[in-house]
This record gives sequence, C-alpha cells and structure tokens, in this order.
Amino acid sequence: MILKQVNKPISNSVSLQKFSRMNKKEGSNRKSTSNRNTKGKPTGFSKPKPAMAKRSQKPKKVTTDTPPPAAKPKVKSDDIRLNKYIANSGACSRRDADIYIQSGNVKVNGEVIIEMGYKVKPGDVVNFDGATIVPEKKEYILLNKPKNFTTSLEDDRDMRNVFELIKNASQAKLQAIGRMDKNTTGLLLFTNDTDMIRKFGLPNQKSPKIYQVSLDKNLKFEDLEKIAGGISFDEHRLYVDEISYIDDQPKTEIGIKLRTPNVKVVRAIFEKFGYDVIKVDRVSFAGLTKKNLPRGNWRALTEQEIINLKNF
Repeated sequence: MILKQVNKPISNSVSLQKFSRMNKKEGSNRKSTSNRNTKGKPTGFSKPKPAMAKRSQKPKKVTTDTPPPAAKPKVKSDDIRLNKYIANSGACSRRDADIYIQSGNVKVNGEVIIEMGYKVKPGDVVNFDGATIVPEKKEYILLNKPKNFTTSLEDDRDMRNVFELIKNASQAKLQAIGRMDKNTTGLLLFTNDTDMIRKFGLPNQKSPKIYQVSLDKNLKFEDLEKIAGGISFDEHRLYVDEISYIDDQPKTEIGIKLRTPNVKVVRAIFEKFGYDVIKVDRVSFAGLTKKNLPRGNWRALTEQEIINLKNF
C-alpha cells in the first residue's frame, strides 16, 4: 500500500540563514628605517655597538621517559542490577520492581534486600513476592491478527483469543503490545520484554503506525483535508502524519498514518465526520510490515528489527 501525503499549502516565507563576515584588517608593524643627515656626522653610519656576551648554555636535562604501565583490560562483570533481573524474569517492569524492593518483598539468598542498585551475582537465588524467579530470554513475536480474535484475557471465554494463534511460538510468558478489538486486523507484537511493553504503551510514544480503513461511503476530499489538518478530541489535538486515498481503490479505502498507540482513535477519527468504519487493518507497526506474513500467521523478529524497535 502506497500512501500519498495530501498536498497542503506551503508558506512562502523562507527562513534564511544569516551569514556575517568579519573583515580582518591586517596591520603592518614594520619600522621604517631612514638614514638621517645629522649635522657633522656622516650619513649611513652609526657607532658600532659592543658585542653581546654569549649566554651560557646549560646542559639539557636528559629524561628517560618510561612508558606508562599497560592498562588492564576491563573484565565484563556478569553482575546485574536487581530491578533489571526482576524485569528480565517477566515479573514486572523495572519501575515496579523498585517499588517491590523498597517494600521489602524481594529476597536474595534468603536475605531481604531494600538497597536500590543492589547487584545480583551469578548463582544468587532471587525470591520475588514469595516465588523464586529466573530471567527469561527476551523473545519478540509478530502476528498478522485475523478478525474475530480478541487480545484481552478478560473478555467472554466463548470468544477466541489471539494467544491461541501463538501458543507454539514460545515457552515464555508473552504479552501483547497494545490491544485490538475483535474486528481490527493486522500487525500485533508480542514479547516478554516488560520494558518494551511499557515503552510502546506510553501516550507520548512516537512510533508510526499505518492503517488501511474501509468506510461505508466515499470520503469527501474536504473531510480528508480537515483530518490532515488535525482533529480535536476532548480538548486534545490529534495530528495525522499522512492520509490519502489508496491507489486503484474506491474512495472508501483510506490509508492513514499516525503515532498514537490507541487503535480506537482510528475509528473515532472517521466517526467524528459521520462515517461508519467497516474495517481497520494495521499494515505497519514501528517499521514492521506484513510482507510475507499471511493472515493468522506469526514470525519471530530478526536481531536488526529488535534493535530498530529499541531505538524508537
């Protein structure tokens, strides 16, 4: 799907960078010499000056520079901060782990630890809120979610859940990043990385998401322009990165790119202008796409994709 950004009027004012030149005047401090005619004295000659006494040159001090001792290579420690150890186990985020530590709910080798910054050594036994925990390997699974699957564990048990689709993906306890209602389809990311779950759940998270939206009727061009200019919701202004009609499709098919983590906002945008939303499909999430990922299938992220996500 190719998105074309709506042409907006561009201001004619151009900010020009000012350059200041400094004219350096090069002064000449040359002393002019002239042979002055003094009365009774020949010109061009002066009384010879006595020779200057040679300075006694002291012998130079010879120093033998000994090379500094070679720096010892830094040995990478396997110690890990206690709050990170807890987060890596999937129990909670680092921030929440700090609260548990301060409350005295964490033990290391049977001893209660309340010290912030405490480091766990290899072989230490960590007990978190009454249970022994062990860090898990971080895993990242991308699913192309089909329709009629819910992401919430609290919904009706008769409704099918997305975790059925990834049950063979990992033995780790995975969580979905964000939520999707049963009718929304497209990319959904799962991980046991609590720091990443929290990061992408923040309201000010700026990772881009692209959706293909199907409406009950053609989207008017004036409404498209209004959406492109920003929409107000409950005294908050929501800005859209891009919005366009999809090439070679009816004008009921719209591509929209925005950065809010809340999928429900996508429906709310078009409903505000009197359109019924038939379908919402997330086709891109933080640079990840549905390429070679059929509906209902999943895949593990590559190392480079994980690095890219952490840099958002």
